[in-house]
Amino acid sequence: MSAPLWTSSDIALVTGGAATDPFAVTGSVSIDTRSLKPGDLFVALTDQRDGHDFVEAAFAAGAAGALVSRRVGLGPQVVVEDVLAALEQMGVAARVRCGAHRTAVTGSAGKTSVKEMLAQIYRAFGPAHWNVKSFNNHWGVPLTLARMPEETTRAVFEIGMSTPGEIAPRSQMVRPHTGIVTCIAGAHLEGLGSLSAVAHEKADIFSGLEAGGTFILPADDEFFEYLAGRARRFCPTGNLESFGRSAEATARVVGYETDGNESRIQLDIVGKPVLVTINAVGEHWAMNAAAAVLAASQSGLAVEDCAEALTGYTPPPGRGTAEQITLPQGGAVMLIDDAYNANPASMRASLSALQRRSGGRRLIALGEMLEIGDTSDAEHAGLADPVADTGPAAIFLSGDKMTHLADSLPPQFEPIWARNWEELWNPLQNALRDGDVLLIKGSNASGMAKLADRLRQWSELATGKMEGGAEGTAKVG
Repeated sequence: MSAPLWTSSDIALVTGGAATDPFAVTGSVSIDTRSLKPGDLFVALTDQRDGHDFVEAAFAAGAAGALVSRRVGLGPQVVVEDVLAALEQMGVAARVRCGAHRTAVTGSAGKTSVKEMLAQIYRAFGPAHWNVKSFNNHWGVPLTLARMPEETTRAVFEIGMSTPGEIAPRSQMVRPHTGIVTCIAGAHLEGLGSLSAVAHEKADIFSGLEAGGTFILPADDEFFEYLAGRARRFCPTGNLESFGRSAEATARVVGYETDGNESRIQLDIVGKPVLVTINAVGEHWAMNAAAAVLAASQSGLAVEDCAEALTGYTPPPGRGTAEQITLPQGGAVMLIDDAYNANPASMRASLSALQRRSGGRRLIALGEMLEIGDTSDAEHAGLADPVADTGPAAIFLSGDKMTHLADSLPPQFEPIWARNWEELWNPLQNALRDGDVLLIKGSNASGMAKLADRLRQWSELATGKMEGGAEGTAKVG
């Protein structure tokens, strides 16, 4: 039987809190009673809602104990002054006791994909740890650290931001041995103001880099030299590596081909040719694969082994996954769900990838790109050519900002615009035909992921009726 992740005495020791009763955490660390499992520690964070309101529900769900700033009910708890600060202290303590090789990833696009690729590689070679979903913010990073088992050998942490000053403290918690910036693009300009400011903030991923660590940068990015200079100032003993198509890149993309369903990526990693095959389409995936294989090789693994472990990779939901959706009237469409988030760079990448997809007609449903800043109107309008280049049979646009794209499209296209994703549902479902390929994408807050979910539910309900009521259907008319 494995040792508990935490005991009440350990938590009290690292946080300076007081335990009301002894307990042992045999599960994980949770901030959400809806996903909490027996044996978990419930952390009563105060964010959008006060977690103390859910302490009793956590115990009813089987929590081993709770981390609180005031005692609630009778279950075993550790009482601290500040719950978030205590969670951060637990995260640092977990890092210190573990000693795993740690990789940290940030960037304007691709960071979740690179993190997931690294997690797949690391899992193949022993106990691994990584952020679930995109737990990459002020509570997500310490929560991920606090969840890290002592036996972990390799871990990867995604670190994000929306305003200045968010990345450095997260990096200093993680103290990565390897840090990666995937790219610099027009994301979060509303909070930062310029691409230069984005590059400045992203380079803070190296502020906590361990001495002699490795910083990995996009060789073809216009901010490459700036990022390298900032990285060297943070860690003068660090090693600079890079990925891209540049002849000087440490990890070079030398070939990409796709059959419209999967991609074959030829890489040259420090003179070693390797092939990676993944279940995703688009040349931006080649860059993600190059960054992931290069970073994984810095953890003591052979390049060839890293490439083999990455082969077969499939993106997580909402990150460009392709799935067949059965239509109630018969036939099916291919849904490309890339609706987790969007910025100008990722929009263009997804639209370019759509051109390479096999299938029939191409349909596009796009939601607003948020947090773009003063250039938002121009950035939305600037998507007109990439959209037109896909040769879409139908275009569906949601949100006020998407009117700028609608107005900029060539006259032969007649997009359907709606104020929100819900108003797009009826025209979208009426437009779908057997063999269509549908791309759905937008910023998370635009709600386009809900449109993808409704499409799945519509299909499942109709399919269930067809399967469960086949005999009755045969008797109709």
